[in-house]
Amino acid sequence: MGRAVLALVEARADMELAAAFDRDDSSADPLATSDVIVDFSTPEASCALARAAAAHGGPALVIGSTGFTAEQDAAIAEAARSIAIVKSGNFSLGVNLMAALAERAARALPASEWDIEIVEAHHRRKTDAPSGTALLLGQAAARGRDAALDEVAVRGRDGLTGARPAGAIGFASLRGGGIVGEHSVILAAEDEILTLSHSARDRSLFARGAIAAVLWVKGKPAGLYDMRDVLGFN
Repeated sequence: MGRAVLALVEARADMELAAAFDRDDSSADPLATSDVIVDFSTPEASCALARAAAAHGGPALVIGSTGFTAEQDAAIAEAARSIAIVKSGNFSLGVNLMAALAERAARALPASEWDIEIVEAHHRRKTDAPSGTALLLGQAAARGRDAALDEVAVRGRDGLTGARPAGAIGFASLRGGGIVGEHSVILAAEDEILTLSHSARDRSLFARGAIAAVLWVKGKPAGLYDMRDVLGFN
């Protein structure tokens, strides 16, 4: 993802690359020379970067790392009290539109009759599950039902699990080969099934979304934003 973002920045006349650095680079120069830093690393590195940028008073951040714990999410939110941060589990226009549709469908279809399952597939090297995109979709569906995702999510099933609880939002994760990203939101009733799906064919689509977020967040007031803000859905 870093290389994909760099390639797009270098091809644009309205952007200039100030620095490129790894998470183990202790240099503080990028904080002083950048308007926005794009971060696709790890939750630990993202939190450290957010704390450093907040203490420095900037720059703004675009964070695409996934797999955050509740404590790490809280650390990012705390940093966003001082700087503008766009954080998203997915920077694809199609995925974020899919999330908006999933929210509306979950609101319209009663939980007593319609079950929601989210299925995602990624390459063998991905280290977190469910994916950030799957969680983004789950959060959208939970919002549609005025529920907290942590209270209704089912992350895995094995053995004698019993009947499916009404209102649950299930997750299934597949890993293999070089799959870029496949996501489906399945809404299943007794006599019909509605499926929303998205297939990523090239990682550059996520880099293009990150660049859109960079252009949008520059100069924005402190706060925690996501791609719904960038795309004008909020």
